[in-house]
Amino acid sequence: MAIELNHTIVWSGDKVASADFLTTILGLPDAVAGGHFQVVGLANGVSLDFADADGKVSMQHYAFSLSEAEFDAAFARIRARGLDYWADPARSRSHEIYHHQGGRGLYFRDPSGHLLEILTWRNDSAA
Repeated sequence: MAIELNHTIVWSGDKVASADFLTTILGLPDAVAGGHFQVVGLANGVSLDFADADGKVSMQHYAFSLSEAEFDAAFARIRARGLDYWADPARSRSHEIYHHQGGRGLYFRDPSGHLLEILTWRNDSAA
């Protein structure tokens, strides 16, 4: 059996708002309640299980591979909401996208302060 990531818990200030934000920006199906979590399923079978944190949420980074068309749609939703976005994780290149390995990408924050990334290239070095 090949080892695969199954799910990860995403600590949030408001699990419903954070899960809804992600599904809306990425154009995913609505999150579903699963026990204490709001579960966002991804195409590769991995889920992000959003949970309410007791106290401050520490920033984490989550990156999502999208097709060119999905990237364009997500980028349009980011701009329509007037969200800040950056071409680098240090957030020094505001309102720019990056170009890497023939693809594009950008970083933006979710309601809990996590740094999300959307990109159109795939890092196959781990495959």
